[in-house]
Amino acid sequence: MEKAGGMIDAVLLLENYGEDSDMLRRSFLSAKFKGPVVVIEDDGFFPEGVISVYQYFCGDFRRAKTAPGKARFFNQIGVPDYWEISGNGSGGKVHDFHRERARIFYAEPKHKRLVRVVDWMDEEGTVRFSDHYNKYGAIYARTFFNKDGKRFCKAYFDTEGRETLLENFVTHNIILNRNGRVYVFENKVELTLKVLEELGAMESRIFYNSLSTPLFVSERMPGGRQEDVLFWQESARDDIPGNMQQILSGKSKRTRRIYVQKKASYDNLIRLGASADMLKPLGFVYKFSRANRYQNEALICTNSDRIERIRELIEALPNMRFHIAAITEMSSKLMNLSQYENVTLYPEASVKRIDELFDSCDYYLDINHESEIVAAVKQAFLHNQLILGFKQTLHNKAFIANEHVFEEYEEMAAFLDRVMGSKARIRKELSVQKSEAMSAKAAAYVELLK
Repeated sequence: MEKAGGMIDAVLLLENYGEDSDMLRRSFLSAKFKGPVVVIEDDGFFPEGVISVYQYFCGDFRRAKTAPGKARFFNQIGVPDYWEISGNGSGGKVHDFHRERARIFYAEPKHKRLVRVVDWMDEEGTVRFSDHYNKYGAIYARTFFNKDGKRFCKAYFDTEGRETLLENFVTHNIILNRNGRVYVFENKVELTLKVLEELGAMESRIFYNSLSTPLFVSERMPGGRQEDVLFWQESARDDIPGNMQQILSGKSKRTRRIYVQKKASYDNLIRLGASADMLKPLGFVYKFSRANRYQNEALICTNSDRIERIRELIEALPNMRFHIAAITEMSSKLMNLSQYENVTLYPEASVKRIDELFDSCDYYLDINHESEIVAAVKQAFLHNQLILGFKQTLHNKAFIANEHVFEEYEEMAAFLDRVMGSKARIRKELSVQKSEAMSAKAAAYVELLK
C-alpha cells in the first residue's frame, strides 16, 4: 500500500512464486494492498504486476522484438532442420535422428504444454546449457553448465536480446550492465536491495515468506521500525528453524510477528515451545467460485487408470454418479467402467469440459494414483466441492480435512452414504474442510496492513 504523497508503506517480498505465494498475494489484494509485489527467484511466468528482481532490469517483454508475445507451445522452439520435436502431457524432447538433443519442461499447468525451460545436451548427453522462456515466448535467461553437468552461471537478457545480468553460482556475485555502467553485487540480497531502492521502498515495511533471502533483505533494511512480518508457509517439521528462533527471541532487527499459514505447522510450532504471543495462525483469503448444490455428483480427474478402489465405490454407491475425466486417452481398464449406469467417462477432456465438471459436481474424490492434473484438489476446494481421499492417494493435503481421509474404501463409502442428500451434514463437513484449510476473511489482512 502507498502512503499519501506516493511513498510506499509496505512491500510483499516473496522468495519464489508457487501456489502458497500466489494465495498470499491474492489475500493481500483482497485487502486492497497497493504496494509492490517483488519475487526473488524467477520463472518467467509471473502474473501481471508482479516484479521480478532479475527481470526488473531487463525491460518490458510485452513489447520485445525477440518474443512472439505469448508463451511458446512445445513444438514452437527453434531447432535445426530435420531435428524432430515430440511431446506428451508431462514434457517434450528434441531428437537428431536417434540422438536426444534436448528436453523440454513445461510451465504449470503442464497440460497446456507451454515451454518454460529447454535443456540442451552435448554428444555425451550431458546438459550444457538451459534456455529459460517467459510467458511472452522470449528466451529471457540462459544457464550454463560445466563438463560435469553442474551449473556455474546464468545470464539474463533484455528485450533486445542483450546480456544484462550475469549471476555466478560459484562466487555468488551478480554483474549488472546498465546504461554503459557495470555494477557488481555480492549476492542476491544486495541485488534485491537495489530494486527496492529504485522502487522508493527503503522506508517500507516488509511482508515476506521465507527465512532465506527475504529475511536477510529485511535485516539489511534501514532500522527504526520493527514492523516487518514473516508469513511462514512451510510444512510441519521436527524443530524450530534457527532463524525463526532469532525472531521469536526478539533478536530480529525489524520483524515483530510471524503468521503461520498451515494449521499442522502452527500446532507443531506451538507444541515445540514457540511463543503464542508472537506466533499467530492466519490462512488465506479464498475466492470461492460457487456454492455447493448438494447433488450426488462426484468428480475424479486422472491421467492414470490406477484409481484406488473405484469399482468397489461405484458398486457400493449406486446413487452417486461418478464423473471420471482425463486430458489424455483412457485405457481399456478405465473405458470398461462405462458398463456401470452411474459412471460417465470423459477421455481427452477439453479445458472447457473440465471447467464444466468442476462447476456441476459437488464432491471431489482424490483417489487416483500417479500425478495430479489441472490442480484438481485446489480447484475442487474453490468450487466448494466436498473433497475425500485415501491416505495413499492424496495430492494436496492442504485442502482436505483429516476427517475426510480414509484408509479403507468401506469407510469412505459409509461416510458418503451418511452425508448424501443431507444439506445440513454437507454444510457441516464443508465448514470442517474450510477450517482445516485455514480459510480467512479479508478483514484480517486489512487489520495487519494498518
